[in-house]
Amino acid sequence: VQLQASGGGLVQAGGSLRLSCTASGTGRFFRMNTMKWYRRGPGEERELVAGIIGSGNNANYADSVKGRFTMSRDGAENTFFLQMNSLEPEDTAVYYCNSNVWTPERGSVDYWGQGTQVTVSS
Repeated sequence: VQLQASGGGLVQAGGSLRLSCTASGTGRFFRMNTMKWYRRGPGEERELVAGIIGSGNNANYADSVKGRFTMSRDGAENTFFLQMNSLEPEDTAVYYCNSNVWTPERGSVDYWGQGTQVTVSS
């Protein structure tokens, strides 16, 4: 299984970006038990930004992004998204997607995407 993150870029403060994370190599039968977005800013610790647990669509958010970021998943459940609005320079970071994926071959395993850079200019 591989996770591919995309959608990062350079944007001015107040702008928007949409990140995507797609799982591949899952085979026909799989389940994404958790879907999460993390970020690590320059010189900072990794921070959990948003996450969905289970099969629902309810996401939890870090206080720093509440009301600005929205996490969602697609119907096929192999892709999830992070819509980021009203971006601030403090949101500048490498964003990583993470998912605990169950497959009949390997059971439940944590996977990480490669990271996508988000840079917000003031």
